[in-house]
Amino acid sequence: MADVKEEVIRMVRAMPDNATVDDVMAELYFKMQVDAGLRELNEGKGIPHGEVERQMSKWLGR
Repeated sequence: MADVKEEVIRMVRAMPDNATVDDVMAELYFKMQVDAGLRELNEGKGIPHGEVERQMSKWLGR
């Protein structure tokens, strides 16, 4: 848990002095989402690039 706390402290210190609480919360949420995505990729739950292209073409009507 100390690692998480230290990481959050580093993140906040790296933000501009005029950062708001909303800015901090948005950054934390973004980091949580990225970390979750990376965990899924490491677990083999990712979607191959070709499949993404196929789905996007279908959604965009191409």
